[in-house]
Amino acid sequence: MSQHIKGIHDKQAEFYIKNGSLPVKERIQQLKKLKSEINFRENEIIEALKLDFQKPMFESMVTEIIVVYKELDLFIKNLESWSQPKSVRSSILNFPSSDKIYYRPYGNVLIIAPWNYPFQLAINPFIAAIATGNTVTLKPSELTPHTSTILEKIIKKIFTEEQATVIQGDKEVAQQLLGLKWNYIFFTGSVAVGKIVHQAASQHLTPVTLELGGKNPCVVEASAKIQLTAKRIVWGKFLNAGQTCIAPDYILVEKSIKLALIKALKEEIIAAYGKNSIDSPDYARIINQSHFERLKNLIDEEKVLFGGQTDADENFIAPTLIDEPQQSDKIMEDEIFGPLLPIISYENESDLKKIIRSYSTPLAFFVFTENKSFANKIMEQFPFGGGVINDVVIHFANEKLPFGGLGNSGIGAYHGKHSFYCFTHQQAVVNRKTWLDIPFRYAPYHNKLKWLKKLKNWL
Repeated sequence: MSQHIKGIHDKQAEFYIKNGSLPVKERIQQLKKLKSEINFRENEIIEALKLDFQKPMFESMVTEIIVVYKELDLFIKNLESWSQPKSVRSSILNFPSSDKIYYRPYGNVLIIAPWNYPFQLAINPFIAAIATGNTVTLKPSELTPHTSTILEKIIKKIFTEEQATVIQGDKEVAQQLLGLKWNYIFFTGSVAVGKIVHQAASQHLTPVTLELGGKNPCVVEASAKIQLTAKRIVWGKFLNAGQTCIAPDYILVEKSIKLALIKALKEEIIAAYGKNSIDSPDYARIINQSHFERLKNLIDEEKVLFGGQTDADENFIAPTLIDEPQQSDKIMEDEIFGPLLPIISYENESDLKKIIRSYSTPLAFFVFTENKSFANKIMEQFPFGGGVINDVVIHFANEKLPFGGLGNSGIGAYHGKHSFYCFTHQQAVVNRKTWLDIPFRYAPYHNKLKWLKKLKNWL
């Protein structure tokens, strides 16, 4: 165990024990300073994302920076009111009393962030954790070193090390961090690593939020508006070169419209990225050589309908459509997490159920249809983290909706006020009055049971 890592952990734990939470007004001032510092370094953040994996400037603004400003503005505006104790009606069993819910920070929080959206998936949970009065250690991804360095500079500028710090490093550093006792752990990443995090947390009975992934189905029913459907799928699937945990993982299209959908998908890919997507300034790259090789090995050239081009020097994989893979094929085993889109036809709802239920609960679920009863029926039949009818991915953008997985796709949810709840313990407090004490509850209980039975419907 690194003495540096343990030293920071111990300092933060001691800081919280001695000082508790900073006053809410002081935390709001820190959030304002954080927003100002992000605004000051906006161009540096965009450049860091470009250096890490050629993320287009537009995507960096929309998916990394603007969503962070929204989260900051929401907490700055609402933190004081959200933090107020909430009065609830007291139980007649406790009469007379006043009952309240207090929102208390957990204490020392560990956040482990991923590489695919390395700025916003690190800073958004950080905002909520620090706003709610916790101390925070943030471990960003080693696969995006330029963005991780910017995160460290920003946080170091605003916060003392005892209150919040960034620790950079590889898998070994993450393992050392997980070996320590935290009051809460927030992790975003793969299912495999999520299981490791959960196991480590269980050693100390530490509560966790796990934001994971899965094979997200995208159902296209015969009544769907084909061209618009294709346009929206292409945008959501190939955003960030497909490295998005809520991107459509595979399409299930009604057989009668399969050819029309494929034609439309090809047209929309060309409209978005040109005939040679390697030359497009609007198309990101695969994060590193290892992930590039993994994705390349998933491509069965005989089943490529469109795309399939790769360039190892640039970690480039073109937007690629794959025709009718078998469920036993490698590409259908796990979440793809890249710009490969399998297209599978179905004939009836029985086919849909068979395929979708063969996989663990997905993080996201999408259906395209003009048939409202079909949409509602499909959405009710299958468990999933969050879903969209007639679009993809966009549920992430609404801070009023909880964002999180279910089962294999995650534990817990956050975003907006849901992030406030995520990083606070809801503490119940009953203030029992002393001006009256009804003796009914006290022993001896002789002759009280018959009255209890009569009163039970009133209690």
